[in-house]
Amino acid sequence: MDTIQRIRNHFNDSAELKLAAVDTLASPIARAAAMMTECLLADGKLLACGNGGSAADAQHFAAEMVGRFERERPELPAIALTTDTSIMTAVANDYDFGQVFSRQVRALGRSGDVLLAISTSGNSGNVCAAIAAAHEREMRVVALTGKGGGRIGELLGPGDVHICVPHSVTARIQEVHILAIHCVCDAIDASLLGDEA
Repeated sequence: MDTIQRIRNHFNDSAELKLAAVDTLASPIARAAAMMTECLLADGKLLACGNGGSAADAQHFAAEMVGRFERERPELPAIALTTDTSIMTAVANDYDFGQVFSRQVRALGRSGDVLLAISTSGNSGNVCAAIAAAHEREMRVVALTGKGGGRIGELLGPGDVHICVPHSVTARIQEVHILAIHCVCDAIDASLLGDEA
């Protein structure tokens, strides 16, 4: 096994996908950032959810909003629904794991808020349930998926934004998801603070 070549292959595959997908994804990423900026300017908040690596991405996004991305700015209201173990384990134990995000969305979400729903397959049941709960609360949804979008693609409404990575390998999809999240963070900052010179 040539480990160096395998590493090179991963770098090349990741770079090739990102360059190939930019024309497809730039517009929905820009729409997602505009939707979130509009929400924040209206004193709304951003909720984010996902499982596994997507849970980490949800937390990463919330951290960039509440802390900062690359420039100093006031804190922005964002909550990762993946971090409260007492809520998650209580809901999973008393109801079922499929409701760990949807119950939080119904408890915390309000009309005008935005849900960032992340699922590489597009088929995560608890993320699908969170999207349904967001629609009940008259929230808009930004979905980050791959593999054709799965069930999540079917749940989204005309006011939602779907950023669907055109690939089938989970690792590659996740790599583009974090790039998309960084692009959204940068666009929000640019909208709120102005373009940097």
